Amino acid sequence: MTGFSWRRFLAVLRKEWIQVRRDPMTLRLIIALPVMQLFLFGYAINADPKHLPTGLLSADHSRYERTIIAALENTGYYVIRPMASEAAAEQALAEGDVYFVINIPPNFERSIDRGEVPSILVDADGTDPSAIGNATAALDTLVTVLDRDLPPVLRSEPAPPPFRFTIHARYNPERLTVLNIVPGLLCIVLTFSTLIVTTLSITRERERGTMENLLAMPVRPVEVMVAKIVPYIGVGYLQVVLILAISALVFQVPIRGSVGLLAIALGLFIASNLALGFAFSTIATNQMQAMQLAQFTLLPSILLSGFMFPFAGMPVWAQWFGEIFPTTHALRIVRGVLLKGNGAAEILPEIWPIAAFTLVVAAAAIWFYRETLD
Repeated sequence: MTGFSWRRFLAVLRKEWIQVRRDPMTLRLIIALPVMQLFLFGYAINADPKHLPTGLLSADHSRYERTIIAALENTGYYVIRPMASEAAAEQALAEGDVYFVINIPPNFERSIDRGEVPSILVDADGTDPSAIGNATAALDTLVTVLDRDLPPVLRSEPAPPPFRFTIHARYNPERLTVLNIVPGLLCIVLTFSTLIVTTLSITRERERGTMENLLAMPVRPVEVMVAKIVPYIGVGYLQVVLILAISALVFQVPIRGSVGLLAIALGLFIASNLALGFAFSTIATNQMQAMQLAQFTLLPSILLSGFMFPFAGMPVWAQWFGEIFPTTHALRIVRGVLLKGNGAAEILPEIWPIAAFTLVVAAAAIWFYRETLD
């Protein structure tokens, strides 16, 4: 058998085409994956977030304050929310409900009229420096917005700014990117490892021919799922210990909150990924399909979680979509506990979405596994 034979080539090509047609699910995933990437990168990703929720503390309520608030909102970066107290503002900043807290000091109008150049304190959430960078830079252009409202005696040329902004980057004063990336990597590594391992579990059994033995055993679907998930929870915790140790010792990432509380939250996150992987393994008919299903989930869960790009910069529909994935909430928990020292009350709003996701996915996995038994 020498030389290239078009007859043999066409015969093999026909066989491969028939095989592709007999696996329509794989073909659909191959087509859908680049389409999803195109829409995510084209519409959902934005490195310049605007309309950031901003708390306001003020006891003055003067005409100067109204001018400054209007100027802040006109930049497009700030959406002002009055706060009842400093405690409420601190809570909102810790839970991530606001990105900034603007504190206008008492007697602000009187201080400006006297030419004292008062300072407006801006507390910024420094856990995501890329989200607040452009917004804080825009403050430098606003110190002249009061020029028209000043008394004539203060309008001399050249005149110093009537007030100034003092920016305090909370939780990350130096705005180090590593303090944002390294805690986020903890969630991304767990997502990759736990999801892919369990995604291949049932399909590997099927392709190796051991699935028949598993089906013949007197075990329930929930027992099979828990038995396959539990060992990898231990593996996930081992990864957590290693990453936290390296983060603290090498990258000087602070651990300001409770490690035990973080371990409980991450245990639930690991379980959610394992349950999702098990569900994919019961749906897929081979390991290629299982891997494609995992990739179809991994991409949006990483891009829409706030790990690579600011969550606040995404359009509303992308934020709603991102809220579905456990990675989004796990990122907020890890950054909150490590950098902010958040406790149970602060992370509870992020815990229940992960728990709900886990229950729904586990129920789906058991349902599809029952159909496999039939």
